[in-house]
Amino acid sequence: MKKVQISLNSIDKVKSFVNELSKFDFDFDLVSGRYVIDAKSIMGIFSLDLAKPIDLNIHAEGEALEEVLESLKPYII
Repeated sequence: MKKVQISLNSIDKVKSFVNELSKFDFDFDLVSGRYVIDAKSIMGIFSLDLAKPIDLNIHAEGEALEEVLESLKPYII
């Protein structure tokens, strides 16, 4: 598992973020305070405080993890 901080400060960013994650078969969790939600859930993301950076837990390893990180570069802080 890899943890990175991301910023989703606009509706368009949230939509494109979920579309990127949907391409992968791995689990992704967003952690904000005591809340943990599925990162592929648009409704779940909008329940978080998007003004602050959010922790993203990526449950992938090796080459697959590198591919995920490359596609998420626009969102990683």
